[in-house]
Amino acid sequence: MVSYGCQSMVNRVKRVLLKHPRDAFQSQNKCDTESRALSYSKSPNFNLAVAQYDSFVKLIESFGSDTYYLPDNKNTTLDSIYTHDPCTMVNDGLIVCNMGKLDRSTETRYAEKFFHSIDIPVLGKIEGPGTLEGGDVVWINEQTVAIGEGYRSNEEGIRQFKKILGNRAKKIISVALPHWNGPRDCLHLMSNLSPIDDNLFIVYPKLLPVPFIKYLIESNIKLIEVPDKEYYSMGCNVLAMAKRRVIMLEGNPITKKKLEAEGVVVKTYNGSEISLKGAGGPTCLTRPFLRLTN
Repeated sequence: MVSYGCQSMVNRVKRVLLKHPRDAFQSQNKCDTESRALSYSKSPNFNLAVAQYDSFVKLIESFGSDTYYLPDNKNTTLDSIYTHDPCTMVNDGLIVCNMGKLDRSTETRYAEKFFHSIDIPVLGKIEGPGTLEGGDVVWINEQTVAIGEGYRSNEEGIRQFKKILGNRAKKIISVALPHWNGPRDCLHLMSNLSPIDDNLFIVYPKLLPVPFIKYLIESNIKLIEVPDKEYYSMGCNVLAMAKRRVIMLEGNPITKKKLEAEGVVVKTYNGSEISLKGAGGPTCLTRPFLRLTN
């Protein structure tokens, strides 16, 4: 039985790695102490974060997904709740990232340790001066991957990723990201687009380069544009649990309506403490490591 692998962002999520705020945030004192240095908009309310996360997990499990958890660790920050970034998965194993945000540098070893514990092989690791974060890796389809090049993932990290990936993909696209709000801001490629189905993506085109937008259109992918006011409430960060079955943050009614008009089943959650304050939506909170086609 297949127990790992995914080179798709829209196939059905069967197994997913999480980290509960009880273990990532740990206490209100830790939230208050670390949040400003990590560029959170405000300190999360610990108790409310725990309650919100429990509801978020129920949503994930309602799609028939199996959930796995990283343990409590004193050497990681609040950001470790965002399990998508320290590694990325391909069909035959794990690629361990090297974080562009130095505050998160310890997370990679613990993600690697978890996957080793369940017998998932490591295909390679991104080494300095290369940097790569999972939020910049977007599979357009199972043979094509786009990687955002910005403050979190650099040219050398992308070069190493290509070398590790080898012939596992036919096309690798480097997508230049804008300066936007600077190096302390959390801007990944997945901040600006989310695959919903093989031929349907959510995008915020103002922060995507023209050649990449043209490529998506020429690939017969329909693009749903997120309005300005809903970009800031993370309307562009949508997690596909299966094709046209998604989870997104509450408070994005225009984008939700656009998705539903395309036949997408949308479930929402309140993420004021676990998403909005740390700029990490449902894709950031999850590291799917097995997606199935059926």
